[in-house]
Amino acid sequence: MNSELRDIAVEQLIEKSRRNMEQAVRNSEMGYWDLVANRLYYSVFHAVTALMLFDGIRTATHKGTSAMFGQHYVLTGKFSREDGVLYSRLQTMREKADYQNTFSLTAEQGATLIADAHALHTRICQAISIKA
Repeated sequence: MNSELRDIAVEQLIEKSRRNMEQAVRNSEMGYWDLVANRLYYSVFHAVTALMLFDGIRTATHKGTSAMFGQHYVLTGKFSREDGVLYSRLQTMREKADYQNTFSLTAEQGATLIADAHALHTRICQAISIKA
């Protein structure tokens, strides 16, 4: 992939991440916490995917993306350990929200997760020089 196509793909992934974040916020207003967990995870997943594409790192699975984020960004200090923990936590929450009958968050927990995920999204955008 040439750099022009890469930049277009990165921009599209960041836009998808933004839309997912907006969907998380709107679902939180209605108290749909399973959908909040799902949308937050995908918001961060698409932002991380954009970051890796920008840096030329390829992955094929969600678990691979998580592992490579840890290896190339958290362990190297480009992103904090807390960022890695948040990404893993969102992935686990999304799986529970999608596949288990009982899943809940309080409004306070949801608001904290939204703020934390938004902050990570912003840091990723800064790392690839895209306006958050």
